[in-house]
Amino acid sequence: MPIALQTRSLTKRFARHIAVDDVSMAVPTQAIYGFLGANGAGKTTTLRLALGLLRADSGWVELFGRRVGRDTLPRVGALIENPSLYPHLTGRENLDITRRLLGLDHGEIDRVLAIVDLASAGRQRVGGYSLGMRQRLAIARALLGRPQLLILDEPTNGLDPEGIVDMRSLIRRLPATDGATLIVSSHHLAEIEQVATHVGLIHHGRLLLEQPLDALLGQQTAVEIATDDLVASAELLDRAGYAVAYDLSGRLLLVTASPDQPTASAPIAALLVGERQVLHHLALRRPTLEHAYHRAIAAA
Repeated sequence: MPIALQTRSLTKRFARHIAVDDVSMAVPTQAIYGFLGANGAGKTTTLRLALGLLRADSGWVELFGRRVGRDTLPRVGALIENPSLYPHLTGRENLDITRRLLGLDHGEIDRVLAIVDLASAGRQRVGGYSLGMRQRLAIARALLGRPQLLILDEPTNGLDPEGIVDMRSLIRRLPATDGATLIVSSHHLAEIEQVATHVGLIHHGRLLLEQPLDALLGQQTAVEIATDDLVASAELLDRAGYAVAYDLSGRLLLVTASPDQPTASAPIAALLVGERQVLHHLALRRPTLEHAYHRAIAAA
């Protein structure tokens, strides 16, 4: 499969801190690549290196088979961190500034506003936009000129539930409507699981895994557990070699620390009951990206 973006042994230091540590990643064309990691894991620094906004200490970046440079960057659109827009101008006027800089036809504004569902709001001042509308306008600006690669850094940050749903829908349809490959960085695992075709996980500057999402989740198993004392149960299971996390309901999510360790429910129940843990609930649960994330972190 052709590769849109590839890095090899990419490394970046800030004083004594290694922000990106020997990262080699490959983003297939037409993919929605979920770039995962906690805040401070190295996601934004990696993307800045890929865009040539930072200079690597070692390693290299290729876009569509060529080293990053003036001839490759016009094929990339990006939204890194917070969108920078002029609130006293309309949406169309904000886009027109970039359109003129790029030497594009005026029809590009209509095209990108339609893609992000802002055609009816284009003549409104951006100061009156919701945060979700401003995020979508920033994406419209990144889409000017039909870039082949679109990089979105934490595009759902600060959005309300309706804004998140709108952003999710937009991300899903972009490869089909605009032919773009997407890299979407986030620490919201559940959101990435709903849109991504491929995922890469970065932790303390190191890329721990990179796989198609279907293949990754096909390797995971998990058990959902509720006991009288979740803290004691978690400590017990951790000592037994399991990777344990808490789900949003407060129950334990137990995933295997290695692909070879089974998550059969009977030995887990026997372990807990044998240590006098009062077991209220134990069930196999559909694999999720959260399970894969915690297993990778536990094995690191």
